[in-house]
Amino acid sequence: MNERSLRVLEFNKVKEKLKKYAHSSVAKKKIDELEPFDNVYEINNNLNESNEALEVLMKKGTPPLEGLFDVNESLERAKKGGTLTPEQLLKVGGMLRATRKMKEFFKREEQEEAYERLEDLAYILAPVTDLENEIEKAIVSEEEISDKASTTLYNIRRSLKEKNSSVREKITSIVKSNAKYLQDSLYTMRGDRYVIPVKAEYKSAVPGLVHDQSSTGATFFIEPMSLVNLNNEIKELMLKEKAEIDRILTALSLKVKDHSDECESNFKVLIQFDFIFAKGKYACTLNAIKPNVREDGIFNIILGRHPLIEADKVIPSDIYLGEEFNTLMITGPNTGGKTVTLKTVGLLHIMALSGLLIPAKDNSSISFFKEVFADIGDEQSIEQSLSTFSSHLTNIVRIIENADDKSLILFDELGAGTDPAEGAALAVSILETLRNRGAKLIATTHYSELKAYALKTQGVENASVEFDINTLKPTYRLLIGVPGKSNAFEISRRLGLNDEVIKSAKEYMSNENLQFEDLIRELQEKSIIAKKEARDAKLIRSEAEELKRSYEQKLAKLDQTRDKVYMEARSEAKEIVANAKDEADEILKAMRELEKLGISTGGRQRLEEERKKLKDSLEEREKKLHRIKEDNGELIEKVTLGMEAFLPSLNQTVVIISMPDSKGEVQVEAGIMKISVKLKDLRKTKQTKAEKVKKKREVKLNLSNVESRIDLRGLDAEEACYRVDKYLDDAYMSNLGEVTIVHGKGTGVLRKAINDMLKRHPHVKNYRLGGYGEGGDGATIAELK
Repeated sequence: MNERSLRVLEFNKVKEKLKKYAHSSVAKKKIDELEPFDNVYEINNNLNESNEALEVLMKKGTPPLEGLFDVNESLERAKKGGTLTPEQLLKVGGMLRATRKMKEFFKREEQEEAYERLEDLAYILAPVTDLENEIEKAIVSEEEISDKASTTLYNIRRSLKEKNSSVREKITSIVKSNAKYLQDSLYTMRGDRYVIPVKAEYKSAVPGLVHDQSSTGATFFIEPMSLVNLNNEIKELMLKEKAEIDRILTALSLKVKDHSDECESNFKVLIQFDFIFAKGKYACTLNAIKPNVREDGIFNIILGRHPLIEADKVIPSDIYLGEEFNTLMITGPNTGGKTVTLKTVGLLHIMALSGLLIPAKDNSSISFFKEVFADIGDEQSIEQSLSTFSSHLTNIVRIIENADDKSLILFDELGAGTDPAEGAALAVSILETLRNRGAKLIATTHYSELKAYALKTQGVENASVEFDINTLKPTYRLLIGVPGKSNAFEISRRLGLNDEVIKSAKEYMSNENLQFEDLIRELQEKSIIAKKEARDAKLIRSEAEELKRSYEQKLAKLDQTRDKVYMEARSEAKEIVANAKDEADEILKAMRELEKLGISTGGRQRLEEERKKLKDSLEEREKKLHRIKEDNGELIEKVTLGMEAFLPSLNQTVVIISMPDSKGEVQVEAGIMKISVKLKDLRKTKQTKAEKVKKKREVKLNLSNVESRIDLRGLDAEEACYRVDKYLDDAYMSNLGEVTIVHGKGTGVLRKAINDMLKRHPHVKNYRLGGYGEGGDGATIAELK
């Protein structure tokens, strides 16, 4: 990609914003080097990585990359046998801690959503827990080693504290006894040794070693002779402490060297994670999406927004090219948004081709272009004696030399800066030359000749930026298919220009031009109305489809649950009967063995009675599984197709879908199943609508063991929404009036997901955040219908 276009389209500013979301300087350097990829595979791979990062941030929260610093220099030093400083070891330890936490972060249960690319990357991470723990145990800060680093260091420091305590007691006593010779009644330190400030005239009165003198010469800092030995001992302990610290640092540095390969590999993976999640965080702030990448030169950006304009000020626009036309001519007043439109198209393409998600609506697509050329802005040069026209033309020459069918070309004010007639003719010629090569073009202009050129040329389409005559302000909305109108007369009238002057000006224009301008205005107004109605219709349709999809999913869940319960009940019943039969067979076997041992006739008769009793018991137990109770209803005498009937064995109402066959069996439909049953096993349904409602109410009352509170803390948004949906169904069936949904405070992602679901849930009447004593912002109270 040519550097000029990247600069003109301000891709560097996007990268500066992106760098704010990276932790390490290495990842920031990687962002600085980011540029569009030259093949579709890498583009899609990087877009998918960015999209996975965005989904992880939304569903699992921020990854544990805190404490990640550049450790390349430290690892190189350790590999060469050098001793690392506490600061360097601390950074290595932070990197190892991030390695372990990232590995744990991407562990998931079977039912959790998979993030293939990021999980594959996390799989490469190899935690070095022993080294991490040793560094954490030994290093307290960038300048301090912990007492726990070794037993020797602990003992040295304990002795040092005791010696310092003894010295302070002794020197305090010396200060008191020699107070009249001292400048101040206190002691101080000189070169790690305790000294007292003695007045110059009493220097000989206090025996000791002189260590320093004040700038005025009035005070000598003397170490009393009685403290010399104690100070020496402290100095020796301090030297031992330094030697032990050096030994500890050397030992830790050696272990870093032993694990340098794992550390380097982990660091590279963490930098890649830092880079990917920086893209995800930036996409989150832009409310960006992953576009489809096409290779046929067609793109359709839906409600695209310029990423460098503030979210509350940017105006989204639909911009498409390549399907019905390959060249777009944008006209309209100055400051109307023409240049912003050009920059939006170019910058969104460069972002997507670099693997960044773009601020647009779902289902937007961009096209793979090997080059994006942009001739935007006034780059006249005094040093090179180039006028505005000359600088534009120099750039256009370079574009013509390099453009092909894999190029997107953006022209701002094509042909401007010279005679209008010649400029317009030159502009048409340039456009035709590039169109013949198959390049995709978007150009802005003020020339009416180019509007006419677009109207009569196949593959070229007019567009304009909307202008509100009432407020005299542009709306910055792009209207494709409608050429722009200058609005000079209307603007002049609004600004107070005399009507006579305006009328005279119109006389200098031909009737054809006036009619053409009026036609443009009429088309513009109709286009605005049509587009608004189309947007509203699309929104309503989208909501209806979402509602339909939601109910279909719930219906499928209900059917699946019902079938599962039925099959489990049948399986359990069969198991009970089978176990009972096995038990009976064992008893009968034992009876036969008793007979063989020679039991008398009376005994045999008794055994037969027991056997019959057991057999009757088994038969009765089997009948209970399929028994038709008398109070279940009357037998069906006359069968009609489609009639409802009650099947006691399933405890369910079924629909008869066939007439009785020769065996007296009919086919019935129970939910999604079709089964054959005997007609005599069916009963008439007696329930009226009122009774059905009552029965539903009874079912609701029978489920009253459902709790009025559900705790979702620790779950991701998708799993939490699934559980709440099921819980609300149970709560509604249990006739609960109000329930508490505990989601915690955290980042607010889980609360937002729950509240979005509650807005459209059919069982929820209204909802609110918890008050004092109800969980506050960490809970939502939902009132059920």
